[in-house]
This record gives sequence, structure tokens and C-alpha cells, in this order.
Amino acid sequence: MKGRFIGYLLRHAATLCVVGYLPLAPGTFASLLAMMLVFVFQPSKGVLVGAAALLTLLGLPASREAEARLGSDARHIVIDEFSGFLWCAAFIPLTVGHLTGAFVLFRALDILKPPPLRQIERLPRGLGVMADDLAAAAVTLGFIHLWKILF
Repeated sequence: MKGRFIGYLLRHAATLCVVGYLPLAPGTFASLLAMMLVFVFQPSKGVLVGAAALLTLLGLPASREAEARLGSDARHIVIDEFSGFLWCAAFIPLTVGHLTGAFVLFRALDILKPPPLRQIERLPRGLGVMADDLAAAAVTLGFIHLWKILF
């Protein structure tokens, strides 16, 4: 009974309850939810890093459990998009322009999965689910900071 309840909680964490079951673009809505929460509450960088780290650590077993029930990298698993965007927000100014730019670039990278993101996604046991979004966040931040340096 206890194991089933933990699995139930992990699956709900992986899908952010109802967000993962939205009929269109649940990953985009998860990232959009993260962006809106960051913009509205304007948390400190420390709070953002802590929340992103906590959700990433929770996302590993949650994704593994959800994949066991829903299939490999099922579209309903969206904790990775939520935490990935929080990583982006933790290292940029929390302005409308920066958040919007990060959102668009992060989602484009996550959807298109250019190399090596596609290869990272293939890692087993829920790790690939989380790792490709962490890599997309890192690439997003790299582009944003490069843009700031060049322009």
C-alpha cells in the first residue's frame, strides 16, 4: 500500500497534477506556468536555484515512476519543462523580455532537440527525461549570455 501511494504521488509530481494532461502542448504550458510564477512572485536567485534543484531531484524518481506507467518520455511528464525553465530564470534578469526570450528559446530547443539533446534524452530510467531539459536550459543560458556580450 505504501509503495503504491508513493508511486501515485510521484506520478502526480511528474505530470504537475493536471498540467501534464492538457490536450495541447502540456510541456509548453508547464514552462509557461513556471515563467508566470517567476514573473509574478519575483523570487530571489537563491530561491530559484533551490526550487530548480529540488524539482530536478524530485523529477528523477518521479519521471522514472511515470515512465513505468505512462511509457518512455510520455508527453504527460512535464516536471522536466517546469524545472528546466526555473534553471533558466535563475540566471537571467527577471524582466518580461528576458523571461520571454528564455521561454521561446528553451521551448524551441526542447521541441527540436538538436544534437546532443536528442542523444541525452535517450538516457535510461527517467534520467533522460530530466537531463535533456537541463541541457536545453544550459544552452538557452549560453545563448542569452552570449547575446548580452555581443550586443
